[in-house]
Amino acid sequence: MTIVLIAVLAYFVATGLLLRSVPRERPDGSGGWRWLALAAVVLHAGYHAMVAWRTAGGPDLHFYSALSLVALGMAAMTVMVGARGTAAVGVVVFPLAAAMLLIYHGHGHAPSPALDWRLQLHAWLALLAYATLAIAALLATMLWLQERALRRREFHAWLRALPPLTQLETVLFRTIAVGFLLLTLTLLTGVLFVEDFLSQHLVHKTVLSVLSWLVFGGLLLGRWRYGWRGVRAVHWTLTAMALLLLSFFGSKFVLELVLGRP
Repeated sequence: MTIVLIAVLAYFVATGLLLRSVPRERPDGSGGWRWLALAAVVLHAGYHAMVAWRTAGGPDLHFYSALSLVALGMAAMTVMVGARGTAAVGVVVFPLAAAMLLIYHGHGHAPSPALDWRLQLHAWLALLAYATLAIAALLATMLWLQERALRRREFHAWLRALPPLTQLETVLFRTIAVGFLLLTLTLLTGVLFVEDFLSQHLVHKTVLSVLSWLVFGGLLLGRWRYGWRGVRAVHWTLTAMALLLLSFFGSKFVLELVLGRP
C-alpha cells in the first residue's frame, strides 16, 4: 500500500506542477513535473511487478489490471514525449493513472492462467497499442478544443499550454502511425498464436478490433493521399478509439464482471 500511495501522490503533485506552469506558456520545460511523474511511473510498474511475482500463474491481465497497465503505458509515454510540447496531456493522464492504480489495488489480484511467450507477446502488444492510441485520442481532443477556441476567437489561458496547431497535428498523426503499427502486430500475433477464437469468446473482440484497425488505416491513408486534417481527423480518431475500447475493455467487462468468465 505504501508504494501505491507514494505513486499516487507523485502523480497528483506532477499534475499540480503542470497546471501551475500553464500561465508561463512552457509546461513542458519547467516545474520539475517530469521527475515526479517518472518516479510515479517506476513505482506504478514496480507494483505490478511485485503483484506478478507474488501471484500464482501468469501475469495478472484481468479487467482492473489491464486498465491500470494501459494507464501506466500512457503515463510513461507522456513522460517520454512531454518535452516535445505535448506535456499538457499529463493533466489528464497522470490523475487517470493514479485512479486506475488505486482501483486495481483496492479490487484485489486474481491468479491468471499461465501463458506461453507467444500469447504473452500478443497481450503486451495489445496493451501497448491501446495505450498509444489512447494518447492519440487525447491529442485529437486537444486539437479539436484548440481549433474550436481559435475559430471563436476565445484566447483562453490553457491555449498557451498547447503547442502550435500544426505541431500538435503532426504529433497526433505520428502517434496514430505508431499505434496503428502496434495494433497491426497485435492482430497478426492473434491470428498466428490464438488457437480457438470461438471457445475463448474472441469473435466479437476481433471484429471490433479489425473495424478499429480499418478506421485508423483509412485515416492514415486519407492523410497521406488527401491531406486530411482538423475536425475530420478528430472524428475518425475518436471513432476508431471507441471501437477499440468496446473491443477490449467492453468485452472484458462483460465476460469477467458480468458473466464471471475468465
